[in-house]
Amino acid sequence: MIALREKGRQLLESGVVNVAIGYAEGSSSARRRPVFIRRPEDADQLVFDDRCRQVLAVYLLKPEVLALGKPAIVARPATLRAILQLAMENQLRDGAVLALAVADESTVLELSTFGAIEEHLARQSRVSAGDGCDELSAIGDLSLNDRAAFWRKEFDRCIKCYACRAACPLCYCSRCITDCNKPQWVSVASDPFGNLEWNVVRAMHLAGRCVGCGSCADACPQNIRIDLLNRLLAREASAQFGAEPGYSLRREYALAAFKPDDKEEFIR
Repeated sequence: MIALREKGRQLLESGVVNVAIGYAEGSSSARRRPVFIRRPEDADQLVFDDRCRQVLAVYLLKPEVLALGKPAIVARPATLRAILQLAMENQLRDGAVLALAVADESTVLELSTFGAIEEHLARQSRVSAGDGCDELSAIGDLSLNDRAAFWRKEFDRCIKCYACRAACPLCYCSRCITDCNKPQWVSVASDPFGNLEWNVVRAMHLAGRCVGCGSCADACPQNIRIDLLNRLLAREASAQFGAEPGYSLRREYALAAFKPDDKEEFIR
């Protein structure tokens, strides 16, 4: 943490960045919260440990954050992947953000370009959609009726607060489909059908794009495992299209591209 604080202080003092987006102590010892450091002397607020779970890339496209100037951002691996995915979708320009990857207590890596982030991630272990998740296998083993009952039970708890949307670094639309009422595509009401619509539509919009950060489930006040649905779709996108979101700027988003030699007849 000493190295991270010193790095933040140096970057702000030198004017290389205008704001450092990181983590600070939360409302309890078990929690960490986002912090926006604009003065070098405030860099001592920065902390980094296993409790720093939120993917801070969610703030990079916010108008009020863009107005602060060039940011440095404390980046977990999932944050780096989110940055690359945003770049691949033409939402960030190269050099607009300085990622700080905390290697250990004494080492903080400055990743100033998308190429540097790619190279850094290439040296890390790949994270696939189903890695270490027995829950995915258990859901896959259920009968079709039992699987439907599982998701109904999860979605019935939804209160349509949209915390999952707010926490997701890839939910960056200035106006979400759920906010449109002419026509109204998704029911506003928190009822079984509306809840199913919202959660399935959002999951489909993330299919092949989700970097598996888990921020949606962490943010959900009802503890709905929407992350499992995202990971199931991510596994399908990987198997069917080779999708590995957040590892390269040169991969196409699976559901936004087609190839003339696609095996499905409908594409012709």
